[in-house]
Amino acid sequence: MTDSIRLIELAAITSHERAALMRRTEADLDDLMPKVDSIIAAVREEGDAALARFAQLFDRAPVEAHALKATEADFERAQHSLAPDVKAAIDYAVENIRTFHRAQLPESMWLKEIRPGAYAGEVARPIPSVACYVPRGKGAFPSVTMMTTIPAVVAGVPRIIVLTPPGPDGRVDDATLVACAAAGVREVYMVGGAQAVAAAAYGTATIPRVDKIIGPGSPWVVAAKRRLSHRLDTGLPAGPSEALILADGTANGALAGLDLLIEAEHGPDSSAYLVTDSREVAEAAIAAIPGYWQTMGDQRVDFSRTVLSGPRGGVVLAPDLDAAIAFVNDYAPEHLSILSDTPFDHLGRIDNAAEILLGHHSVLTLGNFLLGPNCVLPTGGHARTWSPLSVHDFMKRCSIGYVTGPGYAELARHARVLATYEGFEAHANAVSPTRDRILNGRAS
Repeated sequence: MTDSIRLIELAAITSHERAALMRRTEADLDDLMPKVDSIIAAVREEGDAALARFAQLFDRAPVEAHALKATEADFERAQHSLAPDVKAAIDYAVENIRTFHRAQLPESMWLKEIRPGAYAGEVARPIPSVACYVPRGKGAFPSVTMMTTIPAVVAGVPRIIVLTPPGPDGRVDDATLVACAAAGVREVYMVGGAQAVAAAAYGTATIPRVDKIIGPGSPWVVAAKRRLSHRLDTGLPAGPSEALILADGTANGALAGLDLLIEAEHGPDSSAYLVTDSREVAEAAIAAIPGYWQTMGDQRVDFSRTVLSGPRGGVVLAPDLDAAIAFVNDYAPEHLSILSDTPFDHLGRIDNAAEILLGHHSVLTLGNFLLGPNCVLPTGGHARTWSPLSVHDFMKRCSIGYVTGPGYAELARHARVLATYEGFEAHANAVSPTRDRILNGRAS
């Protein structure tokens, strides 16, 4: 099976072939748009009835229009049904994630004296409402539940809802409900895909319209977010999973192969590359992977084999470390793992990556579930300009200014010059002697 893992000699490919390595699934959405448009229109016109119909059609779930919301009985059942070790792991992860995001909280207000008697600053406020989208199609993701809801709770968002597809039994995954409860969120709705984004954008009789939706999703979700970005804030672009493993000559190839499978197993629309300047590391990784596949279930093997043999995965052999790092920065991955005895030597050269995990023990698995930093990350090369999900995504900043009487005169003089130059007469009059006469009249 080693011949099913693609090996790309970076020095031997054309610029066109290199550009093809950079493409992700969500870049190709044109064919989906007409279908997504029809889903959005149906939700807008029919509301809950459309959501129930799509749940039956797409999720094969017996969901009724009057029962889209998880009940308190559902929460209680989940608490009693979920295995104790899973509940303990969720509690452990919640504590770490909450600690990390509390450390991110900005000051509620700050002021700085810009000039004598003139102050400027900001106040931070939570956004009014948010929908946290938790995917379900290729598994259940209490980790995403925690990563999306906890920073929203820490930020103080007044209304937080969770949108997640129902399972075949027509219910929300037990671990997702337990994670919601641990985070402090009790409003959960059984809806997924493009129809969930439409429900968040327009609202239905059951599901409230919200100001923002965050969370990763399928190309259908990505397409719906693009289409509805004029209706609500669609947050950072988080599509199918992707990862680069950067391994220098000190890395163990078998370990690199082990880690390469982490994001590749998410699904056939994922992207995963091992990037190395060492042929020995590359060959050892390729040789080790079939043995790891023997320990995995058929579906995850199929997913990862599809990725590693297809156009969005494999092993990239660079002619030197400079070329390997240049590839990483061009790719701007969602996840980057640096396998090296001296990973901090490479850190300063990484400009574009949403998450950077350093060294042999900082496994992507830990970052995905419970290390603390958020695992909802920009994909599709958007790590060039976007940051990981954080409390800041659930807050807004308002600028504030305060000018004292003694501080006013100098600012007014310069402001009047600029206003006059730009032709704004009312602006200029507001800082002219007219203001002084009015204020003096009040004082007298």
